[in-house]
Amino acid sequence: MRAKELFTLIGLGLGSQIGSAADSAIDFGRDIRPILSDKCFFCHGPDEEERKASLRLDLRSDAFAEKNGFAAFVAGDADASEAWHRIISDDPDDVMPPPEVKKPMTPEEKELIRRWLEEGADWTEHWSFLTPEKTEPPVLSKSRAKEVINPIDSFILAELDGRKYPPSPLADRRTLIRRVTFDLTGLPPTPEEVDAFLADPSDTAYETVVDRLLASPHFGERMALMWLDAARYGDTSVMHADGHRDMWPWRDWVVNAFNNNQPYDQFSIEQLAGDLIPEASNSQIVASGFNRNHPSSDEGGAIAEELRVSYVADRVKTTANVWLGLSMECAQCHDHKYDPISHIEYFQFYAYFNITADPGMQSRRGNQAPVTEVVTELEEDKLAELEKTLTKNQEATKAAKAKALAGEAESPLAGPPGLPCSEDLFQTTASSGWQLF
Repeated sequence: MRAKELFTLIGLGLGSQIGSAADSAIDFGRDIRPILSDKCFFCHGPDEEERKASLRLDLRSDAFAEKNGFAAFVAGDADASEAWHRIISDDPDDVMPPPEVKKPMTPEEKELIRRWLEEGADWTEHWSFLTPEKTEPPVLSKSRAKEVINPIDSFILAELDGRKYPPSPLADRRTLIRRVTFDLTGLPPTPEEVDAFLADPSDTAYETVVDRLLASPHFGERMALMWLDAARYGDTSVMHADGHRDMWPWRDWVVNAFNNNQPYDQFSIEQLAGDLIPEASNSQIVASGFNRNHPSSDEGGAIAEELRVSYVADRVKTTANVWLGLSMECAQCHDHKYDPISHIEYFQFYAYFNITADPGMQSRRGNQAPVTEVVTELEEDKLAELEKTLTKNQEATKAAKAKALAGEAESPLAGPPGLPCSEDLFQTTASSGWQLF
């Protein structure tokens, strides 16, 4: 990858609007579903309690089904679509949405609905529920194809060409290294790093910078930021006195997971249930701290069970937000009005988290049990040194015992070199020879 590639990706005016449907084919997910969701789903969506006329417009099978001789939508024929007649009606008793909901469709929205029906009413599920499929890059003109460095460039250039937009000019190399360094580490490049990049004439100069940044420990810190926010990380309890607790080991685990390029499936398994993995390592147990980031309280007079239930609900909300990209918490009180989640399904999901061991009332002395012991890297170095010393002394003791048992010791009370010599330390017994107390 050369410097030009990044500019093709970042500097092509991607901040501009995707474009209106007026100059392109109607896309159901982009142009139609948002209208139906905003104007129709409350009365004709997943929520059974609020549903009117037993009609659902969030399901294709229902929206196109014929009922009593009418169908809400008829592919290819707006005039035969009952919903279209309701949308354009001037009769306050017939028009949809009803005047009392105060959400009238704009002329632009009506035109999109009409065009969609006339063009065949293509219906696709929400992109988040579709299995990703590899798409072949579009074919470009010979002159434009020369500008392609990465397959992604083909998609961007084809879209720009279709709208007759020119690509943005390439940025200079000083700007490039600032962009990529901020993107990958959250920090600016040092003057020395900038100078080295500017002085590197090779075709792999950019790759060299990227490889260096990916190998930096700051890469994991930068990448972890959004995950920590989504997982509600904090080293205080949030509620009541906002007391101290130690969640930084989980934070460090996330940083290390990014730096070690841990596969996403394992990244997910260890955070959701690392403590349930057979013979789980301490690192995997720490990873399950994802489930302990929730706000907690030790307020006097609070009802412990009420707090515990709120913690479970928080885990449901956060897990659904982070891994499913859904606002499942809406279904805690009723069927979801926009997403396909029922009230019953919410509590089926809730049941997975309703078996945790932590109590509702938390501690003012740091983390509430169950906990796992964690040491810092500095403490690990000290422990390693102590282990080394202990091993050395154990080997010396073993050698001294063997020598004494063989009758080669100068004195029955002579300890191993470097260790105290005392009758309290070594003792002769008839049955077992030397025994360490």
